[in-house]
Amino acid sequence: DGTRMANDLFSVGSGSTFAYGVLDQGYRWDLSDDEARELGRRAIFHATHRDAYSGGTVNLYHMQEQGWVKVSASDVGPLYYEYMGKADDGPAETAEADMET
Repeated sequence: DGTRMANDLFSVGSGSTFAYGVLDQGYRWDLSDDEARELGRRAIFHATHRDAYSGGTVNLYHMQEQGWVKVSASDVGPLYYEYMGKADDGPAETAEADMET
């Protein structure tokens, strides 16, 4: 609806309640950029794992004062094994994007 709100943390969409569970557990004010990216990636994964309408890819963006930067796009299949510990298939497949704005 175009509403703008100020806050430190947001999750929207049909899987947001699942994402909030991860975010509430792992968020703290002094997260490094790498820690924040990993927390976001994990939160989005859990939303996609529990919500059929959330899709099968974790698209991760870093919002900065100058705009946003696409960090990665990860398939949730390999992430399942990384986060849920069901198999040792190596690191999740991630397509790293250019870090330019």
